[in-house]
Amino acid sequence: MAELLEAGNPIPEFETVDQNGKMVRSGDIRGKVSVIYFYPKDNTPGCTTEACEFRDSMDEYRKHGIEVYGISVDSQSSHKKFEDKYGLNFTLLADDKKEISEKFGVLGERSAKRVTFIVDKNGKIAHVFPKVSPKGHSEEVINKIMELNIL
Repeated sequence: MAELLEAGNPIPEFETVDQNGKMVRSGDIRGKVSVIYFYPKDNTPGCTTEACEFRDSMDEYRKHGIEVYGISVDSQSSHKKFEDKYGLNFTLLADDKKEISEKFGVLGERSAKRVTFIVDKNGKIAHVFPKVSPKGHSEEVINKIMELNIL
């Protein structure tokens, strides 16, 4: 099992599909400040709370040019249903082979652990939230980005 990536580490190379079947590569994330948050499972209470808070904060993220990516070990079709059910307005990445979760060091026994990474414009991790409580997390993340002064 890989170690949890830390601030200063570059994000690992990966490619996968988003909820709409569009290919997304780690290189696509470079060039803007991004939030990559891992969560255990679509349509579960904590994960839904976390996703809906990011959804409700997207105007604030977009105002600053920040991209948000949610990643779980669910499939692309599961992500699409999750997006449709809750009107999610950011990218969900499928990790059904569990390779991305493994590379970031967040893979648990059956799913990804709830861990959030703030990534700078160069594709380096600027901050890690290793233990996330879903309620209030989106606000916590935007506040940390402002504090880090990386925009």
